[in-house]
Amino acid sequence: MNPSPAQLVHGQVMHARLRPVPHRFTYPLFYVRLDLAQLDMCNSRWFGVDRWRPLSLRRRDYGPRDGSSLELWMRALLREHGIAADGAIWLQTFPRVLGYAFNPVSFWHCHDVTGRLCAVLAEVNNTFGEHHRYLLHVAAHVPGTPASCSARAVKQLHVSPFCQVQGHYRFRFRLGGASHCTTLDYHDNDGLLIRTALSGRPMPMTDRALRAALLRYPLLGLGVVARIHWQALRLWLKRVPFFSKPPAPALHTTVHQETAR
Repeated sequence: MNPSPAQLVHGQVMHARLRPVPHRFTYPLFYVRLDLAQLDMCNSRWFGVDRWRPLSLRRRDYGPRDGSSLELWMRALLREHGIAADGAIWLQTFPRVLGYAFNPVSFWHCHDVTGRLCAVLAEVNNTFGEHHRYLLHVAAHVPGTPASCSARAVKQLHVSPFCQVQGHYRFRFRLGGASHCTTLDYHDNDGLLIRTALSGRPMPMTDRALRAALLRYPLLGLGVVARIHWQALRLWLKRVPFFSKPPAPALHTTVHQETAR
């Protein structure tokens, strides 16, 4: 049985900084996963693509950021870099809530025709209006479990004033089944610094489910930004070193090859 072309995921995000002082928080949230080949089929009374609805998605917020087809753009990018991901492409992101959204990171999950996850585009936005895309060749993390994969990327974009632009990210993706989980470990030049996990349980994106999510999280987008600044204040009060923002990277997309395990 084919999955719904649109999924609503109720879950939580966990963020834990290890040094120079411990700092950890967990927040409940929801996000959506959309099959890009069936994006126009995701419209309903409560969710709209390029139209106003209580919850919505705008094509110009992603990829080429010009409002054109996200699927065609992503497939062209995959071909350009020799990645054989000719199956379904799913976009995992926060929707706009009453017209507003801020996405620290959105993930494009790219599969081959057998359903194996073989590439992920991690599209990162910072609060300074800058963005960067990490195109990840993923490698199977657990033999015999194609939906559990890992990837590594050299950090390119300034995201937090409490971290320098150095080191690398280690991504792990577990999709399929009753729950999904994405973990991101950030290593600076001194080793593991931050652990982040986004997890949740997907369900079909029905009007009833969307209405319930909106009633439970009416300020999702504004809440994401408010929590970012609140946690930054807490780090500042803990006297965590502060770093000024460097220039944005010259390239908007970098490609990262994972070594097969």
